Formats: sequence, structure tokens, C-alpha cells
Amino acid sequence: MADGLKISLQFSGGAELLFNKVKEHDAVLPKDENPWTIRRLLIWIKDNLLKERPELFIQGESVRPGILVLINEADWELMGELDYELQENDSIVFISTLHGG
Repeated sequence: MADGLKISLQFSGGAELLFNKVKEHDAVLPKDENPWTIRRLLIWIKDNLLKERPELFIQGESVRPGILVLINEADWELMGELDYELQENDSIVFISTLHGG
């Protein structure tokens, strides 16, 4: 069994296009002395999953405006946003509300 924090990631509303059109990812984050927060997770996603145009997903150290983030089906604004500490089997969903034209 892999030693790490198991979480589920989902990208939709067009965000999946930045991830080779793959909507769902099961991720195992390496365990170390630092807790895994959404802030850290975004860096990991950028380095490990994001395939193209990171500027459409990340802005600064957060997600771009227009990307909804749900943690276990709750708005991340209710959960502490970037400072939320990930727990085993958390489900994180990124939904783009930006549609090109």
C-alpha cells in the first residue's frame, strides 16, 4: 500500500481540458512533516497533473477567479480556502465557470 494521503480530484466545466481531458484523478500525496493544505495541493497539481496553460487554472498561489472549489461537496470558502488541511479520502472538485467564446 502506498504511503501517503489519498484524495480524489475532479475537474469539470472545461477545467478538465487543461488535464488531458481527464476529469477524475485519484492522487496519493507524499507524507512529510508538513500538513497538506489546498495551497500546497495547488502547487502539486501544477507540477504533476496540469498539462497545458497553467495561467487558466492558477493565479498567484490560488486558483483563478471563476473556478469554483468544492471540498467534500462544500464550498471551500466555508472550509478555510487555501489553509484547509486535507484529510484522508477528501474529495476536491474544481469547476470552471469561465467559458471561452
